Amino acid sequence: MAQTIITQPTAVTPIPPPSYPAPRSVWERVLPILVAFALIGAWYFSTREAGGLAFVIATPEATFAEFVKLINNGSLFRNLGVTLGEVLIGWAGGAAAALTLGYGIATNRLLERLLGPYAVALQAVPIIAIAPILITRLGGPGPASVAIIAGLIVFFPMLMTVIVGFRSIDPILREMMLALHANRRQMFWLLEVPAAAPALFGGLKVGATLSVIGAVVGEAYGASAGVGYVIYSARFMYNPAGVMVGVFTLTALALTLYEIVARLERRALRWRR
Repeated sequence: MAQTIITQPTAVTPIPPPSYPAPRSVWERVLPILVAFALIGAWYFSTREAGGLAFVIATPEATFAEFVKLINNGSLFRNLGVTLGEVLIGWAGGAAAALTLGYGIATNRLLERLLGPYAVALQAVPIIAIAPILITRLGGPGPASVAIIAGLIVFFPMLMTVIVGFRSIDPILREMMLALHANRRQMFWLLEVPAAAPALFGGLKVGATLSVIGAVVGEAYGASAGVGYVIYSARFMYNPAGVMVGVFTLTALALTLYEIVARLERRALRWRR
């Protein structure tokens, strides 16, 4: 007589609910403000100790007065608009070129052997040293040449980030997609782009700040408008308050662009939480 074997049902492990980052505490919100006030206080007292070096180190009061003056006469917003256009064009162009070439190098060994060494070698060339030559060859000073300088400064770090991002994809995931008969387009959009997205967003955030630096470097050589032009003009006129206004304006611009990319990253990568 056959014996009936009764098996106990196995327990099903419940799927934990998705975890979301806890909201920031009051202390985490207040701490950056306190640090800002501490830095302003240190700046205030350091200028008091400067004595006769007022033409080198601007006081907070003089900087604020210069800021109000540039706001009222409209020159700050006018020059900021020029720099913002150069930064956005250079940032977008450098990032697009880096994405295209970096993906090709990361997925094609022949292309890597042909272009990889040159990409690494060109990354070591200081753009600020060859900026005058580039501007001369690009038709002289102007927004177009400045945007190209900004794009070159963005390109090389972004290129390395793209290569690392696409090469860090787990080979097992690629084999799974091939087992599911995924075509090349599906492999790119459903596996490669989501897997490399954290690295790509990291490169875009770095590029946001580097593009501002590139625009200032380009504006240093004969530009007639832009925040960099404001800084260099104020320096030659021994106006340290104007220099500080330009520096703070560029800092605010870089932080704003960085925060925009960070917010887009948090929205696009919610599925990873």
